Amino acid sequence: MTPGGPHPMTVRIVIPCYNEAERLPVDVFRGFAAEHPEVRFVFVNDGSTDATAEVLEQLRGVDPGVFEVVTLERNQGKAEAVRSGVLHAFRDEPEYVGYWDADLSTGLDQILVFRDALAQDSALSGALGSRVRLLGRHVERTVRRHYLGRIFATAAALLLGMAVYDTQCGAKLFRTTDEVRGLFSEPFLSKWIFDVEILARLIACRRRGGGAPASDALLEIPLPAWRDVGGSKIHTRHMVGAVGDLLRIWRRYRVG
Repeated sequence: MTPGGPHPMTVRIVIPCYNEAERLPVDVFRGFAAEHPEVRFVFVNDGSTDATAEVLEQLRGVDPGVFEVVTLERNQGKAEAVRSGVLHAFRDEPEYVGYWDADLSTGLDQILVFRDALAQDSALSGALGSRVRLLGRHVERTVRRHYLGRIFATAAALLLGMAVYDTQCGAKLFRTTDEVRGLFSEPFLSKWIFDVEILARLIACRRRGGGAPASDALLEIPLPAWRDVGGSKIHTRHMVGAVGDLLRIWRRYRVG
């Protein structure tokens, strides 16, 4: 099956938004949705204090069936914004549900790549974007963020006991199953490194159920391009706090 092929499968993509009025590429979303009607978007306004609410309402007005808006009255952090959006998306019983960063550091075209990878292998539960700096690929990150990211990713992989290269890329897609629904059923421990907790929950679920290892249910897909867009909400203090969150996740799920 090729992206945009003759047998579209329903996809819901959650876009967490906190003060994104100046960064949200509205025209890109509209253009992509017009070409791929099988993909619909759930924007979550996470208690923004700028004009994000107005921007999202204008976008919803274009086509309420394609662009939905979930509003959180106060800022709760990316983890709960994503979880709220995913739970909302589950209501429509789509075949695939995922989440994407609002600044589109990962292009929307990769949604189709992720979807087709899952469609071709029924054993897979999720496809994870991976920011691997390889020749011929255009992964643009500051030196500081690259090395901090690699240190964190290595620590997360060791904690999980899983050879995952990049836990924190904000582009992920999952097959809608009861198991995947369970991954989002309860609030996450961390506001920022919930991606690690999703993996920890899957590992714990597979161990309890005696099924195939969680690593067999996931596919990391190296991105052809990724760019570090200015205005990120993640700062050095979040990286420091993430170490404590890693330990809390390990104690809760005893993975690795």
